[in-house]
Amino acid sequence: MNSQDLIKYWLESSDRDLESMIKNFEAKQYTWALFIGHLSLEKLLKGIYAKVNEANPYPPKIHNLNILAEKCGLELNEKYKRILFTCNTFNISARYEDYKDEFYKKCTKEYTSEQINNIKEVQAWLKEQLI
Repeated sequence: MNSQDLIKYWLESSDRDLESMIKNFEAKQYTWALFIGHLSLEKLLKGIYAKVNEANPYPPKIHNLNILAEKCGLELNEKYKRILFTCNTFNISARYEDYKDEFYKKCTKEYTSEQINNIKEVQAWLKEQLI
């Protein structure tokens, strides 16, 4: 795949994940909604990576959103840095058993709704950087 193919792949995959995040929220699957929200942002960052690294467009196999943003050369404001930092916890907390119970308790409808709004905001900004 060339850079343009990868960008298209990551963008479309991110959009599908965003839809899945919303459906999981509506189904009251709050932990999975946030986990998939993290994936949506991760995929956009990997698309941006492919855009800015045309010679070697394959992104590193990492999941830390802040590190991915740094590798893309993005200048994030403090709010977006905090949102990405928080979203990183969704990847770990939803995945590993020793964190799941605590994360489940944290993911109320209100908390999840607030985080989904944050994810949507950052996702829209990242798409602007990608397109």
